[in-house]
Amino acid sequence: MASSWLLIEHGTVIDGAANPAQPDTAVLVKDNYIVAVGADATRAAVPRGETLTVIDATGKSVLPGMIDAHCHMTYGEARTEEEIDLYTSHELRTLIAAWNMKKVLRGGVTSISQPGGSYFIGVGLREGLKEGLLEGPRTTSAGRYLSTSNSLTDWYPDSVGVPDGSVGILTNTTDAVKDEIRRQVKAGVDMIKLADSPFGQYQAFTNDEMKFAADLTHQLNRKITIHARGSAELDAAVAAGFDWIMHGNVMSDDVIGRLAESKIPLVPTLLLLANIADYGHLCGASAEQRDGAKMMLDVTAATLHKAHDAGVLFVAGTDSGFSVTPYGEWHARELQLLVDYAGLSPLEAIRAGTKNAAVTVNLAGQVGEIARGKLADIIVVDGNPLEDLSVLWKKGHITAVVKDGKVVGFDDDEDTLERRFQHPDRAMVHSLSDLTRDVVYSDGEAGGMPGPSFGWSPGEAKEIANEIQAREVKAAAGQEIE
Repeated sequence: MASSWLLIEHGTVIDGAANPAQPDTAVLVKDNYIVAVGADATRAAVPRGETLTVIDATGKSVLPGMIDAHCHMTYGEARTEEEIDLYTSHELRTLIAAWNMKKVLRGGVTSISQPGGSYFIGVGLREGLKEGLLEGPRTTSAGRYLSTSNSLTDWYPDSVGVPDGSVGILTNTTDAVKDEIRRQVKAGVDMIKLADSPFGQYQAFTNDEMKFAADLTHQLNRKITIHARGSAELDAAVAAGFDWIMHGNVMSDDVIGRLAESKIPLVPTLLLLANIADYGHLCGASAEQRDGAKMMLDVTAATLHKAHDAGVLFVAGTDSGFSVTPYGEWHARELQLLVDYAGLSPLEAIRAGTKNAAVTVNLAGQVGEIARGKLADIIVVDGNPLEDLSVLWKKGHITAVVKDGKVVGFDDDEDTLERRFQHPDRAMVHSLSDLTRDVVYSDGEAGGMPGPSFGWSPGEAKEIANEIQAREVKAAAGQEIE
């Protein structure tokens, strides 16, 4: 069978390994592998009669496809935790996730790691991609987070419990941890994800539990990671030999030193905090949320700069999947945040989102680089990300995406990839305030009739109600509200 060839010529190659950029350099792809970069990447290298596609990258940058090491495809751009856990069936969640995979790929992300989600949908997505049933980035996936009663994902009172649809599952004992790891591995996960305390307030799993989980996971030939924002749980994860660690917002100097020495990668996952802090006012995030995110980022910046100086290995991950981190929109902003909050150079940040992140998709040394013998996951970008990283996420700047040697079609009308799914009602609201007698009879009784509430006449109250309803209808339709 004849091979297919792809030649990307005249672009500036940024190879993902933090080497200096190579201007006016060609990249030659045969089937799904890069076979030449530079002088040997020519049309003459293609056998006569075989198919050749040429992309002219003059004035553009050529990079490895980005790898997002923290992308939750089952969250569905949710606005509330209840929407993630309760309101959407796993059948519909699967279809929504498959739809959103296209958005991630067109955003220049050719590989993702899913550290936890609903049911085993991530495993199904991975297998569907292999079978060619859907379009999206290469995928590795965990199952539900292993949690304790005091950690992330046990949001609801014990009288309610942890719903089957929750992204977490309670594992309060070593036996429960053992059972769940074995069950998840049987179901085909690539990794196990532990979830410690939400904001690093304390260490929720014991040292022994973490070591047991890591040892059993490795015995079963899987990787293990953890949500660890605080110093104590991160130190325990390092001692237990976790494969990579999420967050690390607060670390003592001693813990930073041990993390650096271990060579265990850190995935700070700054995007969720930064989007809330910087842009939350544009999408209804509360002032308390915005202020909390800003304070956490301030603390995190001091920690991550020390970690960078100490030689900690950074990997880029975004927590995409929430309404404030929608799919395909902001993945590359994480690279800029690593520059701003951890002190990486743009070259180092690109490496964090390409070569360094390959370990999280079980393809270390195979993806994340523009080099001979690597899998052909490549993006072409209008602009120079070494001068302005925002060209990697601003609309229209990614002009070509190549995954596994195949050029991804951009023929779809962009509107067809916008969100098509309604957010479920967050609660069954009966009213927005209490109907006390003082409210009804605020001006006393007049002729035996209730006085006007809040000082409005019945006509004024009806007019205000109609105006509110009209605004709600416009908002639901995405129309501008005057």
